[in-house]
Amino acid sequence: MTITIVLLALIILLSIVILLYITARRELRLLQQAHDELLHEHRSTTIKHGMSFEQLFPYMNNYPYDPRNFRFIGTPIDGISFEEDKIVFIEFKTGQSALSALQKRIKKTLQKRKVEWKEIRDA
Repeated sequence: MTITIVLLALIILLSIVILLYITARRELRLLQQAHDELLHEHRSTTIKHGMSFEQLFPYMNNYPYDPRNFRFIGTPIDGISFEEDKIVFIEFKTGQSALSALQKRIKKTLQKRKVEWKEIRDA
């Protein structure tokens, strides 16, 4: 009789442990989903902030060129400033953001002076 009670107690205890495990896994999955959603919102907000900043940067006090000479492109670089004695390719960055692989390649191409003028006319 005592063995039966012990086995019954073990079965009940094991059932409780299994239920707690299933509940914890479900809650962990819900927390992971909530975390992923917050992370997505944060990234989206950061991107929106950067895009807004790009539009305003030429009009800030620390912008070194005449803002009237700036032409916004957006991608793959933010824009070009057509100065009196040079043309400047510009990429604005905020916070810890870094150049993309394509932007790094463009920068290297410009530094190697592999730039040309091409005039294309319709027939």
